Amino acid sequence: MTAPKLAIDFGTSNSAAAILENGSVRHLPIEHDALTLPTAVFFPADEAEMLIGTAAAEALMAGDEGRYMRALKSVLGLPLLHESRLIGGKRRTLASIITAFLAQIKARAEAQIGQPLPHALSGRPVHFHSNDPERDARAEDDLRACYLAAGFEAVDFLFEPEAAALAYQSRGAAGEIGLIVDIGGGTSDFTVFRSHGPRIEVLASHGIRLGGTDFDQAVSMAHVMAHLGHGGTLKRTLGNGLLPVPNAIYVDLSTWAKIPFLYTRDTERAVEDMVKHASDPRKMRRLEKVIEDHLGHTLAFAVERGKIAANGATASEIAMGFIEPRLNAPITPGSLNDALQGFRPDLRAAMVETLTLAQFDAGQIDAVILVGGSSLMGMISQEAQALFPDATQDRADAFTAVVDGLARATALRG
Repeated sequence: MTAPKLAIDFGTSNSAAAILENGSVRHLPIEHDALTLPTAVFFPADEAEMLIGTAAAEALMAGDEGRYMRALKSVLGLPLLHESRLIGGKRRTLASIITAFLAQIKARAEAQIGQPLPHALSGRPVHFHSNDPERDARAEDDLRACYLAAGFEAVDFLFEPEAAALAYQSRGAAGEIGLIVDIGGGTSDFTVFRSHGPRIEVLASHGIRLGGTDFDQAVSMAHVMAHLGHGGTLKRTLGNGLLPVPNAIYVDLSTWAKIPFLYTRDTERAVEDMVKHASDPRKMRRLEKVIEDHLGHTLAFAVERGKIAANGATASEIAMGFIEPRLNAPITPGSLNDALQGFRPDLRAAMVETLTLAQFDAGQIDAVILVGGSSLMGMISQEAQALFPDATQDRADAFTAVVDGLARATALRG
């Protein structure tokens, strides 16, 4: 019996796997009964086995000693991917961690269907990196190397929004012209397509390096970091006058992929010096606690929860009681919109560029299909509505459209 090709949506924030079985997509819930799992890992301090997905987040939230990492996909194509660091008691590279994550997905999928799965079809963004073809090609080479090191004999790639178009087409929309708007954790991708029976005609695809992790960073910088001393001043060691608090540590602390690399003695010394010279030492001591107690990811999760609550048109708070009792940062739909306002022009321009590449105008788009967890942000549907007022909007399969389409593409590719 020929083994099916394993479809893998390896995402910045979440991942999923599926196969095509008797012409239908079969999701492989590789973590309990969930159709997706967080793209996250946790290395216990006692050098026990690496945890992935929800188990990794649960270990972090339980306060277990160890190293939590998320948004691994964002370092593909960068030198950081191959730098060796002490993680979980061993020298590791981020490439080896991605490899181990993919190997676990492979093993769990094989256990479910009871046979080896030597071949994979993986989604990939249209551009891992905007306006950098060399780095973009290197990113795909990096990801291919990780798949092969994870035990796959071969891996092919398909643009994620094109896979999502296949999934949408399978629901029946002959002759329709659609636009996929796929907003993931690290990239935003777009495909204009026309349905032709069981197949689609891809008219144009485009993408930019902008996604949910960027939204989280902006929300964190706008709402949280001032409570940790950002925007404050430092007294000079010699002489009079004040200096602005350095920005870099706050940018890294609000960036999912960079948080683990702040936990060094050099960072601790830098923060200790900032506490000593801070005009408002109380706020700076909060930063010191976050660094010393490795609370960066706990803070990032709190920001993410606040963002989601405010996106639901509800005033909320970003709870930071784990740093200091009763410490909260208010967040409202208005303040969320203000924090994300700067991303709108880039998203709008990317949709317009996709139309230009397809040689279509906005009035010819019948449907806009919103895909990816970050497409649930209100500004995404607002921008799409403004550009395509006559098109219907669809988000029925926002979290599984890519893996569904990848599974269907395995039959088309053979």
